[in-house]
Amino acid sequence: MKVAYVVERDGAREVVVGEGPKLVSGDAEVLVKVHAAGVTPSELSWYPTTHCKDGSPRVKAVPGHEFSGTIVEVGRDAGGFSVDDAVYGMNDWFRDGATAEYCVTSPAMLARKPQKLTHAEAATVPIGALTAWQALFERARLQAGERILVHGGAGAVGAFVIQLAKMHGAEVIATATGVNLEFIESLKADEVVDYRSVRFEDVIAKVDVVFDAVGGDTLERSWRLLNPGGRTVTIAADSEGTSDPRVKNAFFIVETNQEQLENVGLLIDGGTLRPFVGAVVPLSSAPAAYAGTVARRDGRGKVVVGME
Repeated sequence: MKVAYVVERDGAREVVVGEGPKLVSGDAEVLVKVHAAGVTPSELSWYPTTHCKDGSPRVKAVPGHEFSGTIVEVGRDAGGFSVDDAVYGMNDWFRDGATAEYCVTSPAMLARKPQKLTHAEAATVPIGALTAWQALFERARLQAGERILVHGGAGAVGAFVIQLAKMHGAEVIATATGVNLEFIESLKADEVVDYRSVRFEDVIAKVDVVFDAVGGDTLERSWRLLNPGGRTVTIAADSEGTSDPRVKNAFFIVETNQEQLENVGLLIDGGTLRPFVGAVVPLSSAPAAYAGTVARRDGRGKVVVGME
């Protein structure tokens, strides 16, 4: 099959496209014909991308851990799905992803694709929506009526954070600049602050929750805005190896969760939640997508690799 995989050149990781072995599902697995896979460029730098859970390396690791497709094979001990089911999902970080014609996964990593979405649209959902869900409801324990400050609200995760927080009855303040100001307003944020015009900490009143997808100085300047008992959650990549106990406690990496993915699908089909596609490129352009050189519509939305 055609597949994109990770190689190391001159001390850096990059993606190339080539041929891979035919995949067969195990007894407790399913084989999915991939129609589209979401691109997360920072994934190339993550430890799980090229390693197994036991620490052993994975050679020619396949990136793209969120995807949408059709089941073509079901293992004898794999329940819950049938051949020809349209599904979307998120593979475990320590196994190969789906930037390929086919991928193998377990049923627990999947949910039925939202009917309102194309495969390309569905492939942008799992990582962003699950990250937002877990950040708000598991990590921050966001309550109706609380105030939440969102940094990076125009991003693949932030857009879901704003929508879910509003749905939950929170008051949402987001920082942005340029064309993203209007975009965040369209997501019904209660307040949008142009961080290039003012220092956000000087104009935003105290909040109960900070969601951060930016890190660095932006995160550091946000601590002072928290009410007593306030909570911070960050997914910024520079927070992962921090020695700051506050940041270390605030940082998390999303995990797959079938029930949450099913709930997200219901919200999408009900019109409460919207995904955003930045661009759809063929498998041959996967190297450019992971290098971050694909132009996105309006500069927003996730890049998707389409297999058709």
